[in-house]
Formats: sequence, structure tokens, C-alpha cells
Amino acid sequence: MKYLVFIALLLGSPWLGLAQDYVSEINEHRDKQRHSLEHSAGGPILAENLRFVSYFPPNEKFRVVATAEFLENEPKFRMPTSDGTSKEFRRFALLHFTLEGEMFTLPVYENVSLFQNAIQSSYLFLPFLDNTSGESTYESGRYIDIRRQDFVHGKVTIDFNKAYNPYCAYSSGYRCPQPPKENFLDIAIEAGERKYTGPKHQREQDSNMAKNFTEKEKNLILAGHAEEKMYVLQITNEEDSIILRTQSDDIKHNDPLLQVLSGRMLATVRDPEHPGVGIAAPQVGINKNVIWVQRFDKEGQPFEFYINPRIIWRSKLLRKGSEGCLSIPDRKEDVIRNYSIKLQYTDQTTGKSQEELIEGFTAVIFQHEVDHLYGILYPDRLEEQSENDIIMLNDRLEFYLKKGTVLP
Repeated sequence: MKYLVFIALLLGSPWLGLAQDYVSEINEHRDKQRHSLEHSAGGPILAENLRFVSYFPPNEKFRVVATAEFLENEPKFRMPTSDGTSKEFRRFALLHFTLEGEMFTLPVYENVSLFQNAIQSSYLFLPFLDNTSGESTYESGRYIDIRRQDFVHGKVTIDFNKAYNPYCAYSSGYRCPQPPKENFLDIAIEAGERKYTGPKHQREQDSNMAKNFTEKEKNLILAGHAEEKMYVLQITNEEDSIILRTQSDDIKHNDPLLQVLSGRMLATVRDPEHPGVGIAAPQVGINKNVIWVQRFDKEGQPFEFYINPRIIWRSKLLRKGSEGCLSIPDRKEDVIRNYSIKLQYTDQTTGKSQEELIEGFTAVIFQHEVDHLYGILYPDRLEEQSENDIIMLNDRLEFYLKKGTVLP
């Protein structure tokens, strides 16, 4: 290769110019990418930590042309995310390509939640894992940007030199989809971004993203007095199901109708005819991030109201317990949840972010209700756990409760 470069320099070969142009293109792409990661630009990394972002040298062998096998009538499925929730995707195509003499296939996905936005829906999701994952690159895989318009005559270019880490590699508090098993490549892709080696940041809640209630939501809230129960949406009703499956938005902590909604939701969850231990706003037709949870871990087992709750940490230790749902009639099943969590939420008085460590059955209630805010119902968790490999610890751990403790 050095000999060819020397000859090219002597002869002024266009081959060398093309190679230099490609390296310049990749370096320019990476400069823009690195700038977008800076906290001041809305990214997850503080400026002084950008030095820990690094890349493999550009290598054209990792730029391949793939043949697309487009897929039709693919079912939607939930792809797990780094924060323990999931996002809905659908397979768009299978990309077949050759790399170092071997044939590989990568599925590329479309994000179901972006279908209603014409601009965003042009973007497809191409995640992958390879033999460098967890070693020289991020353990949960990397992403490559591809758009629908990049496909020409059934072919598309995959440039692994532009592979990048999800925000979760640098900071907690993000929802990064984790690549499915079928997106593993049994080869070392030493191209694109390397593993981030700097300190991890803790993402704060962005109050600027919070919204007020829509006119439709206002009318629904004001359709009854402050302590009047509301209709609980049912998954068996098609229109109700759409709302239950829609991701909710953060709400401004000082919205004047929060107090009314709070009172009506509490009356609903404490309805003697259909009592519950928690309720989320989507269950009463309001796609905003507020929940009521009964705190079995506190004296008197009070109900407490939470604004914009997020689970920012989940324990590896799991527990299995029976769950039902006010929105799913006549059904109860055993669901596996994290034993303990760290909750982040907005203080209603100050608007500042608060954090709390919660465990046991109360942590289960929080997980159930926060799932509602992402359009996730507990049957979705049943599907996930059927695919996970877990081991029982009965022969290794013993749990006890003080005599007289109430068992929820």
C-alpha cells in the first residue's frame, strides 16, 4: 500500500485524491458529530469530557453496498431500551452485503411512533453489535443513520466508519433501543466510534420540554368536579386502546388544572367498586406524565402524586409477583419486575428535579404506572420476560419480613 501511495504521489493519481477526499469527508462528519454531543448544544457530554470521544481511523473497506430485501406487512414489536422500557418498531428491510469475503445480513427498522411526522419518518433505524462490542466499542451496540431516500434501485450504502454510540454510552436518563440478536455481526467492525472512556453524566429533566394540557384534555378534566371519579379507559375498546398505547408528554408543574386532575384521578383509583394501588393519566384519557401510587413502604400506606416520573436506575435483582390493571378487565398474571429502582420526578411546588430510591412491592407499582406513560401495558412485559434468560435464586438467598407486616 505504501508503494502505491508513493507511485500515486509521483504520478498525481486521482485514486489518491479520492482516498483523501473520503478521509476528509469522514473527519468532517465526525467533527459535526462531536459538536452535537456537547452539553451546550443539547448533547449528553460536558465540554471538558469531549476529549474522551474517539474513533477508529477511516477505512474504506468498511463502506459496503448492500442489497435491500424490502419487507411487507411486518408486525409491530417492542424493542427494549436502556432505561427498562421499550419502543415500538417494525422491520423495514433486510440488508445483504459482503465484508471481507463473508456474506452478512442486517435488519433495518422503522420507528412506529414517527409515522405521523413526514420528516422524521424518513429516518430508519440501523443498530448493530459485533465482535468489538464490550471490548473496544460500546457494549450495547452502535447505530448508523439511514434514510428511505438513500435506497436507489434496491441498494443502499452502509458506512460503518460513520457508526456512532447512542447517548446512553455517555449519560444515564436516555431511552436507547438495544439491538436485537439478529443485528449481531460475527466479525470485528473496527470502524466508527470507539468506546467512550470518560465520566458518565446524569441527565437532568428538561423543564422546557414540558407542556400544558391540550384543549381536549382541559375539557375532559373540567367535565366533573375536583373529587369526581373519571372513566377508566379499557384496552378492549379500540379508541381507548389508541390513547393507552400513545407515549405521554411531560406536564408543566404549575399548570392550574393539575390540582383538579390530581383530585379526580385519586377519586378514580380509590373507587370502592374498582379500587387500585396506582393509576396513570393515560388511563383516564390524559396523555401527560402524572401518576398516583400507593406507598406501601411508608407508614399509613398513603397515596402520593408524582409529576413527570422517570426511572433512571433499575436493580439487577428481579422479583415475580401478581399484577392486574384497571384498564385490563378480568385478568391477573405473574410479572417479573426489578426489585428496586431510582425514581426521578418534578417537585410540584418548586419545579425542581427530585430523586428517590424505592424497593419491593412499591417499586413494582411505580414500574407498572411509569410503563403506562410510555404506552406499555403489563402483557407487553409478559412477552418480554418469555424471551429473557433468568435464573432463580431461591437456593442462594432467603428473604424475610417482620411478623405483622402487611403483605400487598
